[in-house]
Amino acid sequence: MTGEEAGEIALEFLMTDWEIPAEDWEWFTVLNSRYVKNSWFVVEVGIEGLPDKWVLQVYEHGECDPNYTFNTPMKPGSETTELEEFPESVAEMIAKERNGGIVSVS
Repeated sequence: MTGEEAGEIALEFLMTDWEIPAEDWEWFTVLNSRYVKNSWFVVEVGIEGLPDKWVLQVYEHGECDPNYTFNTPMKPGSETTELEEFPESVAEMIAKERNGGIVSVS
């Protein structure tokens, strides 16, 4: 498996997990994919222009660990006006992640 393949697997897993419509996948990009200790890849996925990122593990056999990490410098309850330019599914995903999965953008 290559880093690019691991990135594709991670991106597809994340989009499926969050039920992001295929037409909105273009907003997401693989920021980094690196091989770790002969057993898995660490893949970082983000959205250009935002500080948020998801960190996922993809094993050599092509399976993605369902326990990924979300990193953001934003505090829960922070203003989300910068999300207005994004499709609703993407904005909701980010807002929920920033707030521990409990708040959506209206």
